[in-house]
Amino acid sequence: MLEKYINAATRRKKADLVLKNATFVDVFTGVLRKGDVAVVGEKIVGTGEYQGETEIDCTGLTVIPGYIDGHVHIESSQLSPEEFASLIVPRGTTTIIADPHEITNVCGMAGCEYIAKAAKNVPLDIKIQLPSCVPATPFETSGAVLAGKDIEKHINDEYIFGLGEFMNYPGIVYCDPDVLKKAEAAHAAAKIIDGHAPAVYGYELNGYLCAGISTDHECVTKDEIEEKISKGMYVHIRHGSSTQNLGNAKHINQKNMRRFILCTDDRHAADLKEKGHLDDALRRLVADGVDPVNAVICATLNAAECYNLKWRGAIAPFYLADLVAVDNLKNFNAKYVIKSGKLVAENGKPLFDTSKRYLPENVLNTVHLKREMKAEDFVLTLKGKKAKAMTIEPGGVVTGCEIVEVESKNGDVEVKGTDLLKLFVVERHKLTGNIGKALFKGYGFKGGALGITIAHDSHNIILMGDDNASMAKAANRLKEIGGGMVIVDGEKGEIHSLTLDIAGLMSSRDAESLQADSRALIEKAHSMGVKRDYEAFMSLAFLSLAVIPKLKITDAGLFDVEKFAFTDINA
Repeated sequence: MLEKYINAATRRKKADLVLKNATFVDVFTGVLRKGDVAVVGEKIVGTGEYQGETEIDCTGLTVIPGYIDGHVHIESSQLSPEEFASLIVPRGTTTIIADPHEITNVCGMAGCEYIAKAAKNVPLDIKIQLPSCVPATPFETSGAVLAGKDIEKHINDEYIFGLGEFMNYPGIVYCDPDVLKKAEAAHAAAKIIDGHAPAVYGYELNGYLCAGISTDHECVTKDEIEEKISKGMYVHIRHGSSTQNLGNAKHINQKNMRRFILCTDDRHAADLKEKGHLDDALRRLVADGVDPVNAVICATLNAAECYNLKWRGAIAPFYLADLVAVDNLKNFNAKYVIKSGKLVAENGKPLFDTSKRYLPENVLNTVHLKREMKAEDFVLTLKGKKAKAMTIEPGGVVTGCEIVEVESKNGDVEVKGTDLLKLFVVERHKLTGNIGKALFKGYGFKGGALGITIAHDSHNIILMGDDNASMAKAANRLKEIGGGMVIVDGEKGEIHSLTLDIAGLMSSRDAESLQADSRALIEKAHSMGVKRDYEAFMSLAFLSLAVIPKLKITDAGLFDVEKFAFTDINA
């Protein structure tokens, strides 16, 4: 094959494919150049003036390397890997660093294997990170456990690219033997480790980095970013549905810009369909004043170098022919997408078939309740008239704690007519019967219950509402449909639901119909009072994430992340 590359590169032979008359981004020097881009097989062989067996006229278009999403959970799109690819590849994304943390918490290694096998059906490179924290903490009930010995066993599996985000930073900093075993296994296999270390600074950050961790997608402040970059980390700029920190781009300058990469982390189907993927992040960054070429470098070369993706992320001889031709470096509307030398999308539409989706039995029927739920299961008894209530800022996952005045009647807290709601996590994996109980202030929902089987990171059932009977109905409907999203309109006596049959996280349906039904359910939640500042279900799903401050709720109870211990709801 090298002979064929060289003959085409030197113009002794025609190339297989030539993108003619292009302006293209030179990510190595940060400039725009003009010329043809020649491709043989899956490789770029040169730029200049070329003839090809197939030629695509790119006059007026700008050609850039295919985007690389540095950290994403496919499951959060609520789509199968095939349908996920059908939405992001036409937008220009050709490689993703995928952490199947969510489905692994439900189905164990069967979840990882499912993602890997489904990935073979689509023209998208899905680099799978073996989840490092299953469960995320020992303070919740998950569907599976991956201990140090399990990481040692699977880190060398053929389809495993690296070790996923290490959320258990206290376990590293305080040298938990089993936690360190996981990091040591990754190093022995010469595989990268992703990080997750919100507000970790100074000597604790030094200790965390001594585990050989390379990235972080949870930075908030300028000082945090500067310290982490100065200590060798790559910092993700995240553009998810409920978690966004594009504002961190204001800290990019010519001295540090090679240490930033882009990611989406969690982005649901409706946003992918309506707004886009990394193309949407690029649009936003450029609109906010980031140099367009620097933004492209963050989305391509920086990510490739961070993850040791050799010969990827640039337009140069012998680099992988992952290319996207866009209208300009302002709108980033993709006209053509080339994956490994083949045209795979045109004018925002996939040129590949996703109708035959891989769907094994071992990722279905994953919602198990000890018994049918009843209204009395959602009675919340308090000792006095003051309690701790969770709060959350729009656009983030960090929660607060507010001491609120409460009234009770017949041993149950009264929330109707207040800005409080009941919040519950119902265990759905091991038939424990566990129900964690809390209060939430400020979500806005009224008149029933809403619930979802996506509850980071163990993915039990999370429910919010102001009516006990409605919450029981919501839990039972989620079991009945095998997982998904549900709203019970208590006043109208209606139940609205969306089935997520794959691990209670994803749908086996096509993206088009799923995103339409998902959007309709989200709009129903807003019509019942959920504030527009919140992603109605995605924000709810993060209220059990017991590795991000401050208060969180798990199936075992109310949890103070800063103290890393359970806390009494009574104040």
